[in-house]
Amino acid sequence: MKILYYIPIICFLLVNSTLNAQEKYRSHTVKNGETITSISKVYGISESEIIRLNPEVRNGVSAFNVLILPVDDVINATSQEIKFKKHRVKRRETLFSIAKKYNVSVDDIKKFNKHLYSKELKKGEKIQIPINLKQVVTEVVDPNNNENGTTSEASKHTVSAKETKYGIARKYGVTIAELEELNPNIKEGLKIGDVLKVPNTSTTGSSVIEEELYEFYEVQPKEGFFRLKVKLGLSKDEIIRLNPYAKDGLKDGMILKIPKKNGEVNSEISNVINLEDGIVNRSKKKLVVMLPFQLQKVASDSLDSDKDLLKGNRTLRVALDFYSGVLMATEFAKDKGISLEVDVLDTQASDSKVTSLISNKDFSNVDAVIGPLLEKNVIKATQLLKKTDTPIFSPLSNREMKISSNLFQTLPTDAMLEKAMINFINDNSEGKNIILVSDSKRSAQKAKIISALPGTKTISLRKGAYIYVNDIQAKVDNTKENWVILESTDPVLVSNVVGLLNGMPDEAKLRLFTLDKGKVYDFHDISNFHLAKLGFTFPSINKSYNYKEPNAFVTSYKNKYGVLPNRYAVRGFDVTYDVILRLASADDVYDATNNDFVTEYIENKFHYSKKLFSGYQNNAFYIVKYDENLQLEVIK
Repeated sequence: MKILYYIPIICFLLVNSTLNAQEKYRSHTVKNGETITSISKVYGISESEIIRLNPEVRNGVSAFNVLILPVDDVINATSQEIKFKKHRVKRRETLFSIAKKYNVSVDDIKKFNKHLYSKELKKGEKIQIPINLKQVVTEVVDPNNNENGTTSEASKHTVSAKETKYGIARKYGVTIAELEELNPNIKEGLKIGDVLKVPNTSTTGSSVIEEELYEFYEVQPKEGFFRLKVKLGLSKDEIIRLNPYAKDGLKDGMILKIPKKNGEVNSEISNVINLEDGIVNRSKKKLVVMLPFQLQKVASDSLDSDKDLLKGNRTLRVALDFYSGVLMATEFAKDKGISLEVDVLDTQASDSKVTSLISNKDFSNVDAVIGPLLEKNVIKATQLLKKTDTPIFSPLSNREMKISSNLFQTLPTDAMLEKAMINFINDNSEGKNIILVSDSKRSAQKAKIISALPGTKTISLRKGAYIYVNDIQAKVDNTKENWVILESTDPVLVSNVVGLLNGMPDEAKLRLFTLDKGKVYDFHDISNFHLAKLGFTFPSINKSYNYKEPNAFVTSYKNKYGVLPNRYAVRGFDVTYDVILRLASADDVYDATNNDFVTEYIENKFHYSKKLFSGYQNNAFYIVKYDENLQLEVIK
């Protein structure tokens, strides 16, 4: 008899567990004036149940909060227990891609990871995926909708001339997505006279007047006030003054109004910013530095042999200088409260060693790789780490290479520098007499210059690749400034031209330019005094710091190593510190590079742009000239 007594209890437990496993949810968007109490009465559920499912509203709800509420009716009940799989979110994964991977719906994932109703996915977080959940489609009627499908707290808005979705959405304090959800027919566009369902409270005046005075901006995922200051040039206080409802924080899709400049939108967003002011992510950053130290060649018991190795191995010297800058960058970062874990790997300047290092290490949690140094090693590492989407910063190679989506080219290409110099000359060429001297090896550059500057006068080289002073005099116009462009990789020709230009009288008003300074101007026969007198102007990937001016990095470096940093040490600091600060200002470097801004440090600046179907390229550089004190002056 006791067994018969247990049967209904067992059946109840089985059914109850089935109902819990198959519990269905509906969403409810909070309307103006609604409270947890009023919502609980409408749906006939307890306030504690609403709070249990939506812990973020424990202190109350706000308009447009999205709540998760249980559905009363459950169909297709099954006694099968739901099983879950833990999934660690990878970089660039979305709820849609994860749902597709496991053949479940996005809603199914959200049901068992409630925080995803109100928060974005984050790289590295673990979520649970129902892997044997049977889909039960239950059509639920929203109590807030009447039989005609109109919302009880909605009003109507008739579209007038010149109105846009942005203006209307902002007028009623909703996002574009929410406006389109209320009015699915406007997804393809608005028409004059369209009658739209909108919230019954307007937050602004006429949307037409606002559109004549302001531009509208839609807040993107993960954007905060710091990002918008970078992007729009407006402080938090300025944004809130123009958009009072932003005082409670920004959200994805929010429409902000921003002032127009002289009747036009201010599109200058490539501002130089200080990322030290935007540190928000203080989680430990994991970096890997890959440099060709070639430790296998270092003799453990012979100081003289090691000295000889350093003298004869330029790659090793560059690697050590660069690394000294890396170390300084990590110290500066720690002073800012940024926690770091840095692994240093010796690539031995070998592709096979790069392959071995990557094969024997887990890079899935690495935030960024700095290096390798050599181009061939960069290509190999990029290929191998593409599967984990690990960002690689190539520190010293600016040659054109096939860029993968995870590669950051930190140096602008020669082609960019050439184009910038031609554009600079062209923009400032009015009233100037342009003269070109070029050898056969720079024929491509010669063609570009003549194409961009059709009035350019060319000087033909004499047999033996040199010119006479009368060759220049024949092209000089003493009534104008004479800008001479010298394109050559031959130090003899460069020395010849520079010497002749310096010997000409002052009334010639000469200035010297080149598209690529290269190493040829370092030839011992070419005087820096002569170059300074000619106002020698050229494009450069870096500027030169003045050791006489106060500089925290230079002072700290000299105190630590006893010498002033050379350009490779400075480069190591600038590249590494920029990467670290980008990681500290966003979730990852990809996210930190989505916005259009420039960062600048001791000698280098960075402005990355994403290439279509490819990686990231630094487009930042300088136009510099020698001044009378033999210092490089930045003119652009």
